[in-house]
Amino acid sequence: MNAVVETALPARARGEVAEAEAGAQEFVTFRLGNEEYGIDILHVQEIRSYDEPTRIANAPPFVKGVINLRGVIVPIVDLRLKFALERADYDDSTVVIVLNVAARTVGVVVDAVSDVLELSPGDRRPAPAFGASVDASFITDLATVAGDDGERMLILLDIEQLIAGADIGLVA
Repeated sequence: MNAVVETALPARARGEVAEAEAGAQEFVTFRLGNEEYGIDILHVQEIRSYDEPTRIANAPPFVKGVINLRGVIVPIVDLRLKFALERADYDDSTVVIVLNVAARTVGVVVDAVSDVLELSPGDRRPAPAFGASVDASFITDLATVAGDDGERMLILLDIEQLIAGADIGLVA
């Protein structure tokens, strides 16, 4: 029966079914400066406009503070500061991606959300080893995706690894 249903699908749909079964994942892509990053969409709870959080004393500079999100206190991490990028002004395109990471809710500030992309394992390449001088343990893969202005590089992040890292330590 499945063979009949599968062959009744157009060739493109059969390819999408096969690709989905082969481990394709959806990623929310966002910009930090001139770079584009992606995180697994399954961690994303919501995307909201940036509101100034309440500052917490003695927090590292990249922890902007906390917000009250429908009764849940959510720590807010500025990824631009975490990645030691030049400081940006917060404007209308600045957003907070609210994430569910290891049973904890955390928000990350990004310059703008770009898109949702589905990437198969064949679209992704392992991140190069940088050695001890660069901590890239939270970079899972790199992907090259076609866009209106040619190809662009996408840096895929393991958001659990990043948020649970020793310097942030927001999840156990």
